[in-house]
Amino acid sequence: MKKDIPSAPLLDANLLQLFELIYDTRSVTRAAEQLGLAQPTVSIWLAKLRRQIGDPLFVRTPSGMLPTPEADALIGTVRQALGSLRELAQRQAKFDPATSERRFRICMTDASHITLLPQLLAHVRSVAPGVRLGAGRIDERTAQRLESGEADLGLGLIPKLGAGFYQQSLYNQDWVCLVNARHPRIGKSLNREAYESEGHVNVVSGTGHHLLDSSFERLHLAHRVVLELPGFLGLTVIVSTTDLLVTLPRHIGETLAKIGGLRVFDCPIPVPGFTVKQHWHSRYHNDPGNRWLRGLCAALFLRNRRDV
Repeated sequence: MKKDIPSAPLLDANLLQLFELIYDTRSVTRAAEQLGLAQPTVSIWLAKLRRQIGDPLFVRTPSGMLPTPEADALIGTVRQALGSLRELAQRQAKFDPATSERRFRICMTDASHITLLPQLLAHVRSVAPGVRLGAGRIDERTAQRLESGEADLGLGLIPKLGAGFYQQSLYNQDWVCLVNARHPRIGKSLNREAYESEGHVNVVSGTGHHLLDSSFERLHLAHRVVLELPGFLGLTVIVSTTDLLVTLPRHIGETLAKIGGLRVFDCPIPVPGFTVKQHWHSRYHNDPGNRWLRGLCAALFLRNRRDV
Protein backbone atom coordinates (compact mmCIF):
# COMPACT_ATOMS: atom_id res chain seq x y z
CA MET A 1 0.00 0.00 0.00
CA LYS A 2 1.39 3.36 -1.05
CA LYS A 3 1.98 5.71 1.87
CA ASP A 4 1.16 9.38 1.69
CA ILE A 5 4.29 11.50 1.93
CA PRO A 6 3.67 14.62 3.98
CA SER A 7 4.30 17.78 2.00
CA ALA A 8 6.41 20.62 3.33
CA PRO A 9 4.37 23.60 4.50
CA LEU A 10 4.17 26.44 2.02
CA LEU A 11 5.80 29.63 3.20
CA ASP A 12 3.56 32.66 3.33
CA ALA A 13 4.69 35.52 1.10
CA ASN A 14 4.52 37.83 4.14
CA LEU A 15 7.02 35.64 5.95
CA LEU A 16 9.36 35.69 2.97
CA GLN A 17 9.12 39.48 2.86
CA LEU A 18 9.89 39.65 6.59
CA PHE A 19 12.90 37.38 6.09
CA GLU A 20 14.25 39.66 3.37
CA LEU A 21 13.71 42.83 5.39
CA ILE A 22 15.40 41.50 8.53
CA TYR A 23 18.28 40.21 6.41
CA ASP A 24 18.71 43.63 4.79
CA THR A 25 18.13 45.85 7.85
CA ARG A 26 19.54 43.54 10.56
CA SER A 27 16.67 44.79 12.71
CA VAL A 28 13.26 43.43 13.70
CA THR A 29 12.18 46.96 14.64
CA ARG A 30 13.06 48.44 11.26
CA ALA A 31 11.46 45.51 9.48
CA ALA A 32 8.26 46.11 11.47
CA GLU A 33 8.31 49.81 10.52
CA GLN A 34 8.70 49.05 6.82
CA LEU A 35 5.88 46.50 6.97
CA GLY A 36 3.67 48.88 8.91
CA LEU A 37 3.17 46.32 11.67
CA ALA A 38 3.57 46.31 15.44
CA GLN A 39 6.84 44.76 16.61
CA PRO A 40 5.08 42.01 18.65
CA THR A 41 3.30 40.90 15.46
CA VAL A 42 6.60 40.76 13.58
CA SER A 43 8.14 38.76 16.42
CA ILE A 44 5.29 36.23 16.15
CA TRP A 45 5.83 36.00 12.38
CA LEU A 46 9.55 35.48 12.86
CA ALA A 47 8.95 32.71 15.39
CA LYS A 48 6.62 30.99 12.87
CA LEU A 49 9.20 31.33 10.12
CA ARG A 50 11.89 29.82 12.34
CA ARG A 51 9.66 26.84 13.11
CA GLN A 52 8.88 26.22 9.47
CA ILE A 53 12.51 26.51 8.36
CA GLY A 54 13.87 24.67 11.39
CA ASP A 55 16.63 27.20 12.01
CA PRO A 56 17.04 30.38 14.15
CA LEU A 57 17.81 32.30 10.91
CA PHE A 58 18.88 35.46 12.80
CA VAL A 59 20.86 35.83 16.01
CA ARG A 60 20.72 38.99 18.11
CA THR A 61 24.18 40.61 18.52
CA PRO A 62 25.50 44.10 19.38
CA SER A 63 25.70 44.64 15.63
CA GLY A 64 22.05 43.74 15.09
CA MET A 65 20.22 40.62 13.93
CA LEU A 66 22.91 38.70 12.08
CA PRO A 67 21.93 35.87 9.70
CA THR A 68 22.87 32.28 10.36
CA PRO A 69 24.59 30.25 7.62
CA GLU A 70 21.17 28.79 6.76
CA ALA A 71 19.78 32.29 6.27
CA ASP A 72 22.75 33.19 4.05
CA ALA A 73 22.04 30.10 1.97
CA LEU A 74 18.35 30.92 1.67
CA ILE A 75 18.44 34.65 0.86
CA GLY A 76 19.04 34.17 -2.89
CA THR A 77 16.11 31.79 -3.24
CA VAL A 78 13.86 34.03 -1.14
CA ARG A 79 14.70 37.10 -3.23
CA GLN A 80 14.06 35.16 -6.43
CA ALA A 81 10.69 33.94 -5.13
CA LEU A 82 9.67 37.43 -3.98
CA GLY A 83 10.74 38.89 -7.29
CA SER A 84 8.49 36.46 -9.13
CA LEU A 85 5.59 37.18 -6.79
CA ARG A 86 6.03 40.94 -7.21
CA GLU A 87 6.14 40.58 -10.96
CA LEU A 88 2.89 38.62 -10.87
CA ALA A 89 1.25 41.10 -8.51
CA GLN A 90 2.35 44.16 -10.44
CA ARG A 91 1.81 42.73 -13.90
CA GLN A 92 -1.09 44.49 -15.56
CA ALA A 93 -1.70 43.29 -19.07
CA LYS A 94 -1.77 46.39 -21.18
CA PHE A 95 -2.67 47.19 -24.74
CA ASP A 96 -1.31 50.34 -26.29
CA PRO A 97 -3.02 50.88 -29.65
CA ALA A 98 -0.47 53.51 -30.65
CA THR A 99 2.40 51.00 -30.55
CA SER A 100 0.68 47.63 -30.95
CA GLU A 101 1.27 45.47 -34.04
CA ARG A 102 -1.44 42.98 -33.12
CA ARG A 103 -3.65 41.37 -35.76
CA PHE A 104 -7.38 41.25 -35.03
CA ARG A 105 -9.74 39.00 -36.96
CA ILE A 106 -13.44 39.87 -37.07
CA CYS A 107 -16.17 37.56 -38.34
CA MET A 108 -18.72 39.64 -40.25
CA THR A 109 -21.21 39.52 -43.10
CA ASP A 110 -20.60 40.76 -46.64
CA ALA A 111 -22.87 43.70 -45.83
CA SER A 112 -20.63 44.69 -42.93
CA HIS A 113 -17.68 44.85 -45.33
CA ILE A 114 -19.51 47.76 -46.93
CA THR A 115 -21.24 49.40 -43.96
CA LEU A 116 -19.03 48.82 -40.92
CA LEU A 117 -15.55 47.83 -42.02
CA PRO A 118 -14.64 51.11 -43.77
CA GLN A 119 -15.46 53.13 -40.63
CA LEU A 120 -13.63 50.70 -38.38
CA LEU A 121 -10.57 50.56 -40.63
CA ALA A 122 -10.34 54.34 -40.90
CA HIS A 123 -10.47 54.78 -37.15
CA VAL A 124 -7.98 51.97 -36.47
CA ARG A 125 -5.52 53.47 -38.92
CA SER A 126 -5.76 56.84 -37.19
CA VAL A 127 -5.26 55.64 -33.62
CA ALA A 128 -3.46 52.29 -34.06
CA PRO A 129 -1.32 52.49 -37.21
CA GLY A 130 0.47 49.19 -36.51
CA VAL A 131 -2.69 47.15 -35.89
CA ARG A 132 -3.87 44.85 -38.70
CA LEU A 133 -7.45 43.79 -39.33
CA GLY A 134 -8.70 40.62 -40.96
CA ALA A 135 -12.30 39.99 -41.99
CA GLY A 136 -13.71 36.46 -41.77
CA ARG A 137 -17.11 35.02 -42.59
CA ILE A 138 -19.99 34.31 -40.25
CA ASP A 139 -20.72 30.62 -40.72
CA GLU A 140 -21.06 27.36 -38.79
CA ARG A 141 -17.47 27.63 -37.52
CA THR A 142 -17.80 31.13 -36.07
CA ALA A 143 -18.34 29.92 -32.49
CA GLN A 144 -15.31 27.63 -32.72
CA ARG A 145 -13.14 30.43 -34.09
CA LEU A 146 -14.16 32.82 -31.31
CA GLU A 147 -13.55 30.20 -28.62
CA SER A 148 -10.14 29.19 -29.94
CA GLY A 149 -8.95 32.76 -30.47
CA GLU A 150 -8.70 32.32 -34.23
CA ALA A 151 -11.21 35.19 -34.37
CA ASP A 152 -11.44 38.01 -31.84
CA LEU A 153 -14.95 39.30 -32.48
CA GLY A 154 -18.16 38.42 -34.27
CA LEU A 155 -20.02 41.41 -35.72
CA GLY A 156 -23.56 40.96 -37.01
CA LEU A 157 -26.52 38.66 -36.52
CA ILE A 158 -25.20 35.39 -35.02
CA PRO A 159 -28.22 33.69 -33.41
CA LYS A 160 -26.76 30.31 -32.38
CA LEU A 161 -23.57 30.82 -30.39
CA GLY A 162 -24.64 29.02 -27.20
CA ALA A 163 -23.13 29.28 -23.74
CA GLY A 164 -19.79 30.88 -22.97
CA PHE A 165 -20.28 33.99 -25.09
CA TYR A 166 -20.87 37.64 -24.34
CA GLN A 167 -22.80 39.95 -26.63
CA GLN A 168 -23.56 43.66 -26.92
CA SER A 169 -26.39 45.11 -29.01
CA LEU A 170 -25.23 47.80 -31.42
CA TYR A 171 -28.21 48.78 -33.54
CA ASN A 172 -31.54 47.48 -34.80
CA GLN A 173 -32.37 46.79 -38.42
CA ASP A 174 -35.57 46.94 -40.41
CA TRP A 175 -35.93 46.40 -44.16
CA VAL A 176 -35.94 48.71 -47.17
CA CYS A 177 -36.33 48.36 -50.92
CA LEU A 178 -34.00 49.87 -53.51
CA VAL A 179 -35.10 50.80 -57.02
CA ASN A 180 -33.73 52.63 -60.02
CA ALA A 181 -34.07 56.40 -59.56
CA ARG A 182 -35.80 56.49 -62.97
CA HIS A 183 -37.97 53.42 -62.48
CA PRO A 184 -40.73 53.53 -65.13
CA ARG A 185 -43.59 52.34 -62.93
CA ILE A 186 -42.76 53.30 -59.34
CA GLY A 187 -43.48 56.88 -58.36
CA LYS A 188 -43.28 58.52 -54.95
CA SER A 189 -44.32 55.45 -52.98
CA LEU A 190 -44.03 51.69 -53.11
CA ASN A 191 -47.11 49.71 -52.08
CA ARG A 192 -47.55 45.99 -51.70
CA GLU A 193 -49.30 45.61 -55.05
CA ALA A 194 -46.39 47.22 -56.90
CA TYR A 195 -43.93 45.23 -54.82
CA GLU A 196 -45.54 41.95 -55.87
CA SER A 197 -45.85 42.88 -59.52
CA GLU A 198 -42.23 43.89 -60.09
CA GLY A 199 -39.23 41.63 -60.68
CA HIS A 200 -36.74 41.19 -57.84
CA VAL A 201 -33.06 40.65 -57.23
CA ASN A 202 -32.52 38.13 -54.46
CA VAL A 203 -29.27 38.47 -52.48
CA VAL A 204 -28.78 35.14 -50.73
CA SER A 205 -25.87 36.10 -48.47
CA GLY A 206 -26.23 37.43 -44.96
CA THR A 207 -27.55 35.81 -41.81
CA GLY A 208 -30.76 37.87 -41.92
CA HIS A 209 -31.82 36.64 -45.35
CA HIS A 210 -33.84 33.77 -43.85
CA LEU A 211 -36.10 36.36 -42.19
CA LEU A 212 -37.04 37.72 -45.59
CA ASP A 213 -37.64 34.28 -47.10
CA SER A 214 -39.74 33.24 -44.12
CA SER A 215 -41.92 36.34 -44.54
CA PHE A 216 -42.57 35.53 -48.19
CA GLU A 217 -43.67 32.02 -47.24
CA ARG A 218 -45.78 33.17 -44.30
CA LEU A 219 -47.60 35.81 -46.36
CA HIS A 220 -47.92 33.56 -49.44
CA LEU A 221 -46.41 36.46 -51.33
CA ALA A 222 -45.94 36.50 -55.08
CA HIS A 223 -42.22 37.19 -55.27
CA ARG A 224 -40.91 37.01 -58.82
CA VAL A 225 -37.15 36.57 -58.58
CA VAL A 226 -35.41 37.47 -61.83
CA LEU A 227 -31.83 37.35 -60.55
CA GLU A 228 -30.08 35.70 -57.61
CA LEU A 229 -26.76 37.04 -56.36
CA PRO A 230 -24.42 35.46 -53.80
CA GLY A 231 -23.45 38.88 -52.43
CA PHE A 232 -23.58 42.61 -52.99
CA LEU A 233 -20.93 42.89 -55.68
CA GLY A 234 -22.48 44.51 -58.74
CA LEU A 235 -25.86 45.01 -57.08
CA THR A 236 -25.93 48.82 -57.41
CA VAL A 237 -25.07 48.65 -61.11
CA ILE A 238 -27.77 46.07 -61.76
CA VAL A 239 -30.51 47.98 -59.93
CA SER A 240 -29.49 51.33 -61.44
CA THR A 241 -29.62 49.91 -65.00
CA THR A 242 -32.79 47.78 -64.74
CA ASP A 243 -36.33 47.97 -63.37
CA LEU A 244 -35.66 45.29 -60.73
CA LEU A 245 -36.23 45.74 -56.96
CA VAL A 246 -34.05 44.48 -54.15
CA THR A 247 -35.02 44.15 -50.47
CA LEU A 248 -32.23 44.63 -47.95
CA PRO A 249 -31.59 45.46 -44.29
CA ARG A 250 -31.74 49.23 -43.89
CA HIS A 251 -28.09 49.91 -43.12
CA ILE A 252 -26.69 48.18 -46.19
CA GLY A 253 -29.63 49.39 -48.28
CA GLU A 254 -29.15 53.07 -47.48
CA THR A 255 -25.39 52.75 -47.93
CA LEU A 256 -25.73 51.19 -51.38
CA ALA A 257 -28.39 53.74 -52.35
CA LYS A 258 -25.94 56.57 -51.70
CA ILE A 259 -23.22 54.82 -53.66
CA GLY A 260 -25.42 54.01 -56.65
CA GLY A 261 -27.86 56.92 -56.68
CA LEU A 262 -30.82 54.63 -56.00
CA ARG A 263 -34.21 55.38 -54.44
CA VAL A 264 -35.02 53.94 -51.02
CA PHE A 265 -38.50 52.90 -49.85
CA ASP A 266 -39.62 51.30 -46.61
CA CYS A 267 -40.43 47.68 -47.28
CA PRO A 268 -44.22 47.46 -47.85
CA ILE A 269 -44.52 43.96 -46.37
CA PRO A 270 -43.96 43.05 -42.71
CA VAL A 271 -40.52 41.48 -42.31
CA PRO A 272 -39.17 40.89 -38.79
CA GLY A 273 -36.29 43.14 -37.87
CA PHE A 274 -33.16 42.03 -36.10
CA THR A 275 -30.38 43.41 -33.94
CA VAL A 276 -26.77 43.70 -35.02
CA LYS A 277 -24.54 42.74 -32.11
CA GLN A 278 -20.91 42.18 -31.34
CA HIS A 279 -20.05 38.79 -29.85
CA TRP A 280 -16.96 37.51 -28.05
CA HIS A 281 -16.00 34.45 -26.02
CA SER A 282 -15.66 34.59 -22.25
CA ARG A 283 -12.01 33.41 -22.53
CA TYR A 284 -11.12 36.81 -23.93
CA HIS A 285 -13.52 38.96 -21.95
CA ASN A 286 -10.69 40.56 -19.94
CA ASP A 287 -8.10 40.57 -22.70
CA PRO A 288 -6.99 44.22 -23.01
CA GLY A 289 -6.75 44.14 -26.80
CA ASN A 290 -10.14 42.52 -27.16
CA ARG A 291 -11.64 45.04 -24.77
CA TRP A 292 -10.14 47.89 -26.81
CA LEU A 293 -11.58 46.50 -30.04
CA ARG A 294 -15.03 46.01 -28.48
CA GLY A 295 -14.98 49.51 -27.06
CA LEU A 296 -14.03 50.92 -30.44
CA CYS A 297 -16.89 49.09 -32.20
CA ALA A 298 -19.34 50.29 -29.56
CA ALA A 299 -18.14 53.90 -29.88
CA LEU A 300 -18.46 53.79 -33.66
CA PHE A 301 -21.59 51.76 -34.25
CA LEU A 302 -23.87 52.51 -31.32
CA ARG A 303 -24.28 55.89 -33.02
CA ASN A 304 -25.97 54.05 -35.89
CA ARG A 305 -28.57 52.52 -33.59
CA ARG A 306 -32.06 52.59 -35.08
CA ASP A 307 -35.18 51.29 -33.38
CA VAL A 308 -37.48 49.18 -35.50
